[in-house]
Amino acid sequence: MLGCRGGAGVRSWLTLASGLVECLCFAGAVFGWASLVFVLKTDGYFSDLCVNSTATNETWRTDCSRQDEQFSLIFTIASFMNNFLTLPNGFLFDHFGTTAARFLAISVYTAGTLFIAFSSAATSILLFPALSFIAVGGILFLMTNMQVGNLFGAHRSTIITLYNGAFDSSSAVFLIIKVLFEGGVSLRASFVFLSICSVIHLLRTFFLLPRMHIPHPVPKGYTYGVRCGKSKTYSLDGAGDVKKRGNIPSDGETEKMSIRAEDPSDSPSIENKEASFRSCFLSWFFLWHLIWLSVMQLRHYLFIGTLNPMLSRLTNGDPGLVSKYTNAFAITQLCGVLCAPWNGLIMDRHKGKPRPPGQSEQEADLRSAALSLFLTALQCLAFSICATLPILSLQYLSFALQVLNRSFLYGGNAAFISIAFPACHFGKLFGLLMALSAIVSLLQYPCFAVVKELLNGDPLYVNIALTLLTLMAFIHPLYVYIHCRRLAACREKGDKITSNTF
Repeated sequence: MLGCRGGAGVRSWLTLASGLVECLCFAGAVFGWASLVFVLKTDGYFSDLCVNSTATNETWRTDCSRQDEQFSLIFTIASFMNNFLTLPNGFLFDHFGTTAARFLAISVYTAGTLFIAFSSAATSILLFPALSFIAVGGILFLMTNMQVGNLFGAHRSTIITLYNGAFDSSSAVFLIIKVLFEGGVSLRASFVFLSICSVIHLLRTFFLLPRMHIPHPVPKGYTYGVRCGKSKTYSLDGAGDVKKRGNIPSDGETEKMSIRAEDPSDSPSIENKEASFRSCFLSWFFLWHLIWLSVMQLRHYLFIGTLNPMLSRLTNGDPGLVSKYTNAFAITQLCGVLCAPWNGLIMDRHKGKPRPPGQSEQEADLRSAALSLFLTALQCLAFSICATLPILSLQYLSFALQVLNRSFLYGGNAAFISIAFPACHFGKLFGLLMALSAIVSLLQYPCFAVVKELLNGDPLYVNIALTLLTLMAFIHPLYVYIHCRRLAACREKGDKITSNTF
């Protein structure tokens, strides 16, 4: 075991690296659903829903639209649970700490992988709880890992976005399972192996993460992990100054996170005080950020959930071409971990540079966030246009824009919450945002039903409607930009302002 003082730096880097591996190899596997669907169809899951029908040229064909509908429903429920249950999980994380949250994550994730491992075509119904458990456990892994960014203050946003990029890239896990399946490795063997890997999650929980939380900013002498003896713990007073609380075991500490005061009146001239959760929830920042996240997330979920039938339509049902494009989509997901840090660098670009007199660090962070939010909305618009055009070869560009935009979307989401709101409410606000956006994401199933029942399988008009809907995402960066301009104007006039407004 590393010494608490001499090994603190090494432990921080081990925590960062192991967390990256955990997010990359496990956390977002559920979003590789398109690759897993290919395997499940081959194994005969829900094959009893396929029926013989007559084609327009009087030839017989197999109609598996009900099978596709069932797979779409599984992904809709899993993606909803992935987001909606982040709300109670956020409260659990804020109030009971990292260890309790990770025990829940490990339990449900392992249960999900075991359900798939021991399922079969005869027990296809097990896919419903299995995928939901994997989704919920995965998002909890990500939530407990994002606090690692606090250990690297100047690069905090970069690390948060890096972890979210790794979360996106982990969807390639199901591609690996698909490739192994085609090479003769059974679905059961692959998921049993994923279940055994839960031992790794347990070891990280005990040795490389705190029992409660990693504070921001990290106080001098802060340690975490087992056998670190006693160390100083700290809280922040109302003015944001660090005060020593005394000596207690570091893994049992209940440190108060750094806070920023907020005022519901949205006035730029307020006193520095702790913001309530209610004032954060009722702020314009929260509302516009929710809309920004929800409309783009809905676009991504519908694309992923309907990718297999879309490719079948564009390839005229050629299984070889469907497999080829499915593999291409899954491979591009690996690039998420490479794309996401660029968003973090955009948000951290002012770090280390002198700020204008009177400009707070939070105001500088918000200025950087406005650019990040705008670029993310622009990427989503470009991705949606490409996905709308029914040109098969153009889907390669759709795949590239999709992974770039997803890595910016979720990394920017978490980073903005950590910038704009008090850190003591991070888990609750992150969970509430994901839960509310999950309700919006349920619209993907009615959209799929409209395409199937009313549009004869042609998603063109639904895609056009979603493209127009993504234009609402541009409201959020515009509001943040105007807010920063107003703060700058007040500072020039000499009005009293703090970094604690939203």
